[in-house]
Amino acid sequence: MQVRAEALDAHLEKSLAPLYVISSDEHLLAMEAADRIRKRARNTGFSEREVLIVDRYFKWGELTSSQQSMSLFGDKKLIELRMPTGKPGKEGGQALQDYAAGCTTTTTADETLTLITLPKLDWATQKSAWVSALQRAAVYIDIPIIERNQLANWIGQRLAGQGQSADMIALDFMVERVEGNLLAAHQEIRKLGLLYPEGRLTVEQIHDAVLNVARYDVFKLSEAMLAGDVPRIVRMLEGLKGEGEALPLVLWAVTDEIRTLLKLKLGVNDGRPLAMLLKEYRIWGPRERLIPNAITRVSLRTLQTAMHESAQIDKLIKGLRAREFAGDSWDALLQLAVRIAR
Repeated sequence: MQVRAEALDAHLEKSLAPLYVISSDEHLLAMEAADRIRKRARNTGFSEREVLIVDRYFKWGELTSSQQSMSLFGDKKLIELRMPTGKPGKEGGQALQDYAAGCTTTTTADETLTLITLPKLDWATQKSAWVSALQRAAVYIDIPIIERNQLANWIGQRLAGQGQSADMIALDFMVERVEGNLLAAHQEIRKLGLLYPEGRLTVEQIHDAVLNVARYDVFKLSEAMLAGDVPRIVRMLEGLKGEGEALPLVLWAVTDEIRTLLKLKLGVNDGRPLAMLLKEYRIWGPRERLIPNAITRVSLRTLQTAMHESAQIDKLIKGLRAREFAGDSWDALLQLAVRIAR
């Protein structure tokens, strides 16, 4: 049974299932969901807790043994299985299918309750037999990433939860400072609750309290480029440079997006529907929404020139001369990204 994270509390108030699965790359939200399950389990008499971590030395028989072994004091047991990679292998996949099958014999937790935590699974893994078995047998909580365009609303909701509010200018300021670091965003929100009373927060109050704790993802840079958001591109490149990100990786991410845009532009010019091309190149999520405007905005000539310039920047990174660019490689990369954004 699939349950949304925001509906978890309502589910837990009714009953406890024998098996829960949390899948997410948003560590804060996954941790909060797991904490709610643990709290409800403790309040229902699950006083013993055993944690199993799937690493290269893990033996899958430990999972079954843990479920079958009785507590020395006859207490109910919470078993946590943590799978950091989300890749159990052939043996683990079969073990999870067998385990899920055993949990389907009852609809409520009796002596043992199992909580399995996974990262966000890729498309191919989601179609595997062991995931399908867990989805049928468990209360399955798939928590999506909070995208940048959702972050201001998320911050506003969290502030409202502690009796505070802020206007959109203040929320956008916070987004710029905590982008890509939801745990830091949570900490800054809690800090505002400690520093100021309930009510409306001013931009000045938030500015004085909130640190710059953004963590920039090199693969989010392409989204800023597609959106034509030049200020964000500048911030992200400065942040990536300051964090010591490998310049060849950043160039690869930018070049790969330009190459994709070029293929799409050529396809559209040949009369092929953009929706069909997006499906063919397996483009979805935020990029799927941003690319149509980018295709309209950027000319074929600009994309062809950009591909040539990316090759020149690659030479510059390797210490060779590139006539088109003056300055260092980071400046050249900024010029390239801004060319596409504009």
